[in-house]
Amino acid sequence: MSVNLPVLEPTTTAAEGLPRRRFTVAELEQMVAAGILHEDERIELIGGEIVPMSPKGRHHEILKIALNVYWARVLPPDLMFATETTFRLSEDTYLEPDFVFYPRARGWDGLNPETARLVVEIADSSLGYDLGRKARLYAGFGIAELWVIDAVKLETRIHRDPGPDGYRSLDDLAPSQPLMPGVTSALAVTLAALELR
Repeated sequence: MSVNLPVLEPTTTAAEGLPRRRFTVAELEQMVAAGILHEDERIELIGGEIVPMSPKGRHHEILKIALNVYWARVLPPDLMFATETTFRLSEDTYLEPDFVFYPRARGWDGLNPETARLVVEIADSSLGYDLGRKARLYAGFGIAELWVIDAVKLETRIHRDPGPDGYRSLDDLAPSQPLMPGVTSALAVTLAALELR
């Protein structure tokens, strides 16, 4: 079956001055189906460019497991969350946040920038990228609330009030301070109180 995909302009120019080819999410999905890319490859697609992701460190995995267990226990019935999902933001951009919360009634197929209630990124080696370029991307797509958690120090930056140039409200919280999402107090968590081992 042939799929007609849109023709996109190059996103950047390589060092040699040659244009780079943009990809779409649909094209990457076709590459996975054809075996060109492995479905577990750690990549994101940003503005049509394939971006390799940093390997996950020990602190990242321990915190992600603890949060997964915690939020699964306290999740209100009207919400659902996905972990490390391919979060499609547009035809040429997807990211893989550690957690994304969305209305249960909409289902996974209804997950998009408008329905995402909270996105959580856990960072160790990727902290600068997550606080910089990735946060600006989420804001540009209108993601209402983003948490970037430093997996080593357990410090969190809460981003709210998205705009085209980034988030207009930033709060830095220590591990002992409760993290309170705007979507519901049921998901509130204090990182220092989690069992991390």
